[in-house]
Amino acid sequence: MQATRISSSALYLRSFATAALVGSARTEALSSLPGWTLSTNGSGSEAIARTFTFSDFGEAWAFMSRSALVAEKMDHHPEWFNVYNRVEVTLTTHDVAPSGGLSAKDVALARAMDGFEI
Repeated sequence: MQATRISSSALYLRSFATAALVGSARTEALSSLPGWTLSTNGSGSEAIARTFTFSDFGEAWAFMSRSALVAEKMDHHPEWFNVYNRVEVTLTTHDVAPSGGLSAKDVALARAMDGFEI
């Protein structure tokens, strides 16, 4: 097995946290996301949350599947909970310094999820 070398510049870039949405940028982003509310996640970080309700479990699952594919491509994964036709979603960015918060990644994923709503 051969060791993989990581350049110091790659390590340097990875050390930067994602920028938090604050002030007017946060207010503008939230106003563009009807149905989403400012909230906190389980560890107290600022987040946005929304509950999606579908006609049955199959539609809820299809929504989660489509959302999961986008989230994986973005490398940005939701916190969610599903019971039958309801999907509760919380979005926060864990690499916002110092302990997580709201970022443009959350807004982008929320917009994509809104587009999947049946």
